[in-house]
Amino acid sequence: MGSVKLMDSIKKRRTFAIISHPDAGKTTLTEKFLLYGGAVRLAGTVKSRKSKQYAISDWMELEKQRGISITSSVLQFEYRGKKINILDTPGHQDFSEDTYRTLIAADSAVMVIDSAKGIEAQTKKLFQVCRDRGIPIFTFVNKLDRHGKEPLELLDEIEKILGINAYPMNWPIGMGSEFTGIYDRVNSEIELYSGKGHGQTIIPTRSGDITDPGLAEAISPPLYKKLKEDIELLDMAGYRFDIDLIAKGKLTPVYFGSALTNFGLGYFLDSFVELAPTPGDIKTSAGIIKPDLEEFSGFVFKIQANMNPAHRDRIAFVRICTGFFRRGMVVKHVPTGKIVRLSQSKQFMAQDCSIVDEAYPGDIIGLFDSGLFRIGDTLTEVSNFTFEDIPRFQPEFFARVRLRDAMKRKQFIKGIEELTEEGAVQRFRDPDAGVEAPILGAVGVLQFDVIKYRLIHEYGVDIELENLPFTIARWVAGEEVVPRDLSSSENMVVVDDNDYYVVLFRNEWSLNWEINKKKHIQFLEQPHLKGAKHAFKRTSGL
Repeated sequence: MGSVKLMDSIKKRRTFAIISHPDAGKTTLTEKFLLYGGAVRLAGTVKSRKSKQYAISDWMELEKQRGISITSSVLQFEYRGKKINILDTPGHQDFSEDTYRTLIAADSAVMVIDSAKGIEAQTKKLFQVCRDRGIPIFTFVNKLDRHGKEPLELLDEIEKILGINAYPMNWPIGMGSEFTGIYDRVNSEIELYSGKGHGQTIIPTRSGDITDPGLAEAISPPLYKKLKEDIELLDMAGYRFDIDLIAKGKLTPVYFGSALTNFGLGYFLDSFVELAPTPGDIKTSAGIIKPDLEEFSGFVFKIQANMNPAHRDRIAFVRICTGFFRRGMVVKHVPTGKIVRLSQSKQFMAQDCSIVDEAYPGDIIGLFDSGLFRIGDTLTEVSNFTFEDIPRFQPEFFARVRLRDAMKRKQFIKGIEELTEEGAVQRFRDPDAGVEAPILGAVGVLQFDVIKYRLIHEYGVDIELENLPFTIARWVAGEEVVPRDLSSSENMVVVDDNDYYVVLFRNEWSLNWEINKKKHIQFLEQPHLKGAKHAFKRTSGL
């Protein structure tokens, strides 16, 4: 394949994640992107259960019942000559590990803020992940059709709480019942608001210069006066637009609008696809590589079982980093060295998928997986380099799972294995017990509700969960380790899926007690921390 065609394809790609606190309107915004991109003709929202219209990105049945995003979705479509890859993430903190892994696969992020609530806890946490990765952040202030905080106050929150400079690309005229429209600062135009259509279709709007008498008459004198004063203040005292600072994640363009009513979305999407970065350089074990490297490479950032329960499928989601993907190509699975033919490749619109014959850096493809792939695995054509490890969050909640019906043992073991391989929960086991009563560790308790629901509805097994009184997990390392001696009334010794010994502690006090008593032992947050002695495996004996 020619390098010119490869570079041209790379320049057309926009791969981004959408982050927010729950209920800020993230999933609704995602749906409207699909509407504007022509991927759907009627947008469903999580609020419209009565009409049986659900958000396309919320494909799991439990998501439809609860009206929240539980798992990350991949949504792909074309818009104004660009290939858009949206990574829709869960907003709830209990699913933050899935969100974190998804951000690893994104080149930029859209941060959605509720105009009435401002910066919220989960927004702040996810913003920090984006900042640590240095990816550009675009801000959409949502729900302008409702009364909320003053726009200047919201800008101040962004700058003081998040520590990033903000440049408003447009400016609201009124709010709530007085919401009249938006002033486009870049093109010096006013777009008048129309609340018709309930947000399910694209609403035509009136546009014109701020000095246009017709538009000035359409705005009440107090709002028109305030608009002119605000714009003058922003022009004099605000930050200067700087595309280089945006690319470095040091300046966030801010857009105001209403995802529910579609207002301001067209302008935001047009602006975003022009300003958002194309796939860039990536760190590997062999150094920095560029996306136009001819050799194909990519990494697995998500595994999802049973997207189609009828077919018991298992999909590995791969972010393409370099080169050119062709369906049927032969690649190397770097962790094992195995040669694999990628004959079944898909691209997605949430749960719906279609066969993809070719894909380029920035694209997300789904590969049917028989159980070989794990999160973080690198795929190449010939090289042995690996991409950066995808760290796992420390579990803070633990529960023992028990099967109610012994006749369902086979389905139970398969379900636990497949669901824990997705990475949302970690599996441990008592070294003196069998596999029928595993211990699960999760970042949030809602993960236990999800896994119980999925075991019942996807694998046909009924279980009971026993919550355990532990909050910390530490892997054991050292030369003279006797794991059995680490067990006490305050902790529990278990092994993980790789047979490494792990100690579950009730609290920080319990952990510090063991650290002070057993100075010859290391207690690691992960089994393979750099500079640490090798973690202690079950094969080493008790």
